[in-house]
Amino acid sequence: MRIALINGSPKVKDSSSGILLEDLQNFLQGRCEVTKIAMHSPDVSEETIKELCSADAWVFAYPLYVDCVPAHLLSCLVQLEDRRCMRDISIYGIVNCGFYEGIQAEPALNVLQNWCTKAGLCWGGGLGVGGGGGIAMMSGPRPDKGPKAPINKELEMIADEILRCRTRENHFVSVAFPRFLYRLAAQMGWRQLIRTNGGKAKDLGWPGGQQDAGVERCGKVSAR
Repeated sequence: MRIALINGSPKVKDSSSGILLEDLQNFLQGRCEVTKIAMHSPDVSEETIKELCSADAWVFAYPLYVDCVPAHLLSCLVQLEDRRCMRDISIYGIVNCGFYEGIQAEPALNVLQNWCTKAGLCWGGGLGVGGGGGIAMMSGPRPDKGPKAPINKELEMIADEILRCRTRENHFVSVAFPRFLYRLAAQMGWRQLIRTNGGKAKDLGWPGGQQDAGVERCGKVSAR
């Protein structure tokens, strides 16, 4: 069996999408042939299409962008949907988001599933991952330990289902890390980033320096 792992992040390196695909590959290692495909731009080359058409299953990994798929990846999907060589290929999706709750990735998974229907492909199922902003800093010596443990458990399940050619319901998971600490780390990260670029926290746009109140409002929205 040949599986294509497709990195649909606009970041060329050090993306959470790439890390999730590496973790998935660890569960596939020695059990099938794996090929890595990079989709960081809005165009798909004929060479890449030929390589994709030789695979039995595709796994897309990409970040949540305004409740949807990144624009460059949408362009790639449009270019791929009319290729007749893809009719027997199963599609899986892994969406990570900066929100703590993995359910926030549901709309972006639905977009990929609807694309499969239009392209005549088999939707295998997806995974929405919350806490994507901290994945790069949550590596551990064992996949069943640490903040990424619940994510790795889901990735292992996806690997088994791909190899067995089975479909699955969309699952949603968050990092094993307290929500309030995750939010605190995010706030610290934004402040550090704006200072690095020569600004101040109040420049984030909330009048009267009440940026914390704005972050709280955003936190309430993300919990819906």
